Amino acid sequence: MVSYWFWGVVVQDFKKLKVWEKSHRLTLEIYKVTQNFPPSERYGLVNQMRRASASIPTNIAEGTGRNGKMDLARFLQISMGSASELEYQLILAHHLNFIDQPTFDRLTQNITEIKKMLASFIRKLKTDG
Repeated sequence: MVSYWFWGVVVQDFKKLKVWEKSHRLTLEIYKVTQNFPPSERYGLVNQMRRASASIPTNIAEGTGRNGKMDLARFLQISMGSASELEYQLILAHHLNFIDQPTFDRLTQNITEIKKMLASFIRKLKTDG
C-alpha cells in the first residue's frame, strides 16, 4: 500500500517526505548528543529532549496515515509544537553547558529548517483545503 501524491495529499508512505527524513535524522542526532549529558539528567532533560525530537517524525507519520488534509495538518501542527519544545530544550542544554556552541548551532539550524518545512506544508494543506 504505497500511495502518495504529496501536496495534493493522500501520502501514506511518510518515508518519502523530506520533512520526515530530516526530522528522523535530527532525532537520531539528539539521541547521540544526549548520551554525553550528566547521568543526573537521564530522567530529566535527556528524556524530554528525546521524546520531543521523536514526536516530530512520529506525528508526521501518524498524520499521513489519517484521512484528509485537515487531519494531516493537525498532526503537522503537533510536530511543529514538538519542534519548538525541542528548540527551547536545546537552549537550556546549551546554557547548562551540556552541549557546545557548534553542536547547538547545527541542531538549532536543523530545527529551524524543519519548522519552515512544516509551516510550508501546513500552509499548502490549508489553502488547498
